[in-house]
Formats: sequence, C-alpha cells, structure tokens
Amino acid sequence: MNIIDRFLNNITMYRLVMYYLIILLAIAAVFGAIGWLPYSPIAIIFSTLFLVLTAWVVNGICATAMRVPQNSESVYITALILALIITPGMPGNAATVIFLVWAAVLAMASKYVLTIDKKHIFNPAAFAVAATALVFGQTASWWIGGNIPMMAFVIVGGLLVLRKVQRFDLAATFFVFALASDVVTHLAFSPVATLEQALVHTPIFFFASIMLTEPLTTPPTRKWRMTYGAIVGALFSPFIAIGPITSSPELALLVGNVFSYIVSPKGKRVLTLKEKESISGDIHHFTFMPDKKLSFRPGQYLELTLGHEKVDGRGNRRYFTIASSPTEDTLQFGIKFHEPSSSFKRALHALKPGDTIVAGQLAGDFTLPRDTTQKLAFIAGGIGITPFRSMVKDLVDRGEKRDVVLFYSNRTAAEIAYRPLFDEAASRIGLKTDYIITGEGRRMDAATIARDIPDYHERMFYISGTHAMTNAFHKTLRGMGVPLTHIRTDFFPGFA
Repeated sequence: MNIIDRFLNNITMYRLVMYYLIILLAIAAVFGAIGWLPYSPIAIIFSTLFLVLTAWVVNGICATAMRVPQNSESVYITALILALIITPGMPGNAATVIFLVWAAVLAMASKYVLTIDKKHIFNPAAFAVAATALVFGQTASWWIGGNIPMMAFVIVGGLLVLRKVQRFDLAATFFVFALASDVVTHLAFSPVATLEQALVHTPIFFFASIMLTEPLTTPPTRKWRMTYGAIVGALFSPFIAIGPITSSPELALLVGNVFSYIVSPKGKRVLTLKEKESISGDIHHFTFMPDKKLSFRPGQYLELTLGHEKVDGRGNRRYFTIASSPTEDTLQFGIKFHEPSSSFKRALHALKPGDTIVAGQLAGDFTLPRDTTQKLAFIAGGIGITPFRSMVKDLVDRGEKRDVVLFYSNRTAAEIAYRPLFDEAASRIGLKTDYIITGEGRRMDAATIARDIPDYHERMFYISGTHAMTNAFHKTLRGMGVPLTHIRTDFFPGFA
C-alpha cells in the first residue's frame, strides 16, 4: 500500500483521472480488435479523437469569450468520459457525428453558461447526455459499465481514484442506496440475481469512482457528501419513474448536483495579490484581497487556478489550505516551494502585487469541534502548520480560550513559520507549543506526546503535514490507544 500511496502522491488528481480514462479507451480498442468487445477500434478511436477536438475548440471559445483561465485537463477528462459512455460510432455515420458534436458542445458550454457567480452547477458529461436525450432522443449507452472484459480495469482504476481523492465514504453510501433501490424496485425477482445484475451489468463502478466524485459538483463536507451519495444512489435504478420521466445515471447525478449546489459555498472568487513575503526558509506567505468576502471555517481549503504559459504535467490548478482566519479581510496561504518547481509554482512565485488568481471549491472537514470544552492536540510538520495558523488566529481574534497543545516539527529553528502568532496565543488564549527541532536530535514520537500531554487519551488530535507524516502519526496514536474518532488528518484532493 505504501508503494501505491507514493505513486498517488506524485500525481495530481486530475492527471490520474485523465490517464485512467485514456488507459480504459486504449484497452477497449485492443479488446475491440480481438473481438472481445462489439466495437471496432476505429470507431473507439474516431469517437474519442472527435470528442476531444470538439471539446477543446468549444472550451477555448468559451474561455476566451468569458475571459477566464482554461483548465485543459478538465476538457480532456470530460471528452474522455463522453467517449466511454456514448456508443462508439464510425466517421461515415452522420447521426453519430451530429450526436458527438452536440454532446461535446453542451458539455463544455454548460461549464460557462449554466453557472451562478462563476460556479458551474452540473457535471458537464451528465448534463450533455441528459440534454441530448431530451432534445434529440439520443443518449448515453454507458457501454464502459457492465462490460465483463473491461470490469477488472474499471474497478482497479476506480479504486486508485477513490484512494487518491479519499472519497470512499461517498462511494460506499452511494453503493448501499443504489443496490437497495435496485432490490426494492425488483421485489418480484431474487435479491441475489438483482444484486448480481446491478454489480456486473451496470456502470455502477465507473459511475461511483469517476462521475460521482467530480470535485466541483461534490459537497464540501463529509455529512453532506454522504447525503449526496444517498440521494444519487436512491435514484440510480433505471426502474424509478416520476410521471413520464424514467431515471438514469445521468439524471440521478444531475438531481444530486442540484442538492450539492444548495449545501455548498456559492461561487468563485477572484483574488488580487496584496503582498508576498518569505517567512521561513522556502515557505512564502501570500496575502490576497478577494473580490467578495468568503465565508469559511478555519482548517478548510480552496482550489486555486492560475492561467500561465507552458503548463507542465501538473496542470494549472492546486489545492491549498487557507492560512488566514475568517476574522481577517484577506485570504492568506502559506506555500512551500521546492526545486525544481512545477510550472504552477513558478508562475505563483512570479506573481506581483495587483496580479490575480481564481479561487473556488471551498471544502474540508479539518475543522475544530463545536464543543469548546474538548481538549485538543495539534501535530504539524513543516508547511502543515497552515491550518493551525488559521485556527489559532481565529481563536486569538475572538478571544476564545481552548485547551490546545501544538507540536510543531521542523528540521531547523529557522524553518518555524508563524512563531510570533503562536507566542502571542500563549499569553492571550493559553496555547501551549512544543517546537520539535529534528536537526538538534529531537524526535516527535509517542514518548514526546505522553510526556507533554499525559491526558492524551482525552484529547482530539489533528495531524497536518506530508502524507507520509500523517500516516505515521496516525499509526503512532492508534498504537497509544487513541480511538479513530479522536484522530483527524488534513486532506484535500490532489495532495501532490
């Protein structure tokens, strides 16, 4: 599992999904050539390339007209999804070509037109095939799902995606409600046969790992995500009908998208750089002024999109935990720069006051408990300190005292970030901080935790740092007898 995690941590979520879809189409073309699938490789390749090219052109036109940065990865991902759910067709078939054109146009246009405050509402691929069914009577066959030769590849790749985005809770809830719905709507049949049909002959695995987990149309917190999964799952069965409308995977997802929009933060924000400063070693603190006030809870994260030239394989989007407090008018981020940096990091580092960047998809459950009497322990390594900067600043500004102990590990004392705030918090709200300097021979381990907080079994632990660090301390705390319900780790999609 460590090998898999190392691989996943070195690739962005968007790249992983894109490569997974390409591999599925390549395997399908090979299986088509040897007769294992009823689609010719020419039809699969033609449909794929035609959808990608059309989507790329339409997206470019829309992005230019709307004056917003292009997200090239999302264009390819949407086009590849369409290629996997619309039956492949030959170039000489006019009806197929028209269907493909409209599917690509509607998918791309929906991201720019069907928006509220710059935030699109519907999954583009789902909207496209639902609209073509309504207007032209042609819809998706979802041929990639329920396809026995492809099943193993769909499941394995889907599990990698779910592990990358850490949305097993969402997928599990969806599966429970989708299968239960199928059994209820087939009471005259054997439950075993019904479940076998649902698992083997429907697109349920592909749908759960790729369509359901799209970040921009998924609720921001675990409670709402699971409710979202339940709603979509309950409507997933094709035997559910409301009047003349019969449910389908795409319609179930669109209904879920509406719910997700209702419970999610609204809109995107344009952030204007106010100042940038080096605060410790290779960590820089960025202060942006948003065009509109953003309501968030300390510990949540945002996706930043930065249009720039010569975008590398990491893309032009990244997730960053918000370092500022809701009490501040600005949005701040502490960002670590490695060498060699990605094109995104280089472009970010080159920003000057007055330059802008787009922020969206506020989410995250790494937030303080409502119970102010709950004892807390924060464990941070390096740049993992940013959510705790937000939490502590919020507590200081509001004058709220909580029993909090912060363990902050760095290689050298010079790498400690935000120390003035934590020192101020010691006198203002009673924050206790242990700076662990590993270069001086200290180690952050079970013995250190037990010595500094003998009542550790009463505390809620928050861990933020690299993936390896959070996993290591999760195991350490479990070994100390800390229950799972008292351990929270900072996570956001596309951690790499």
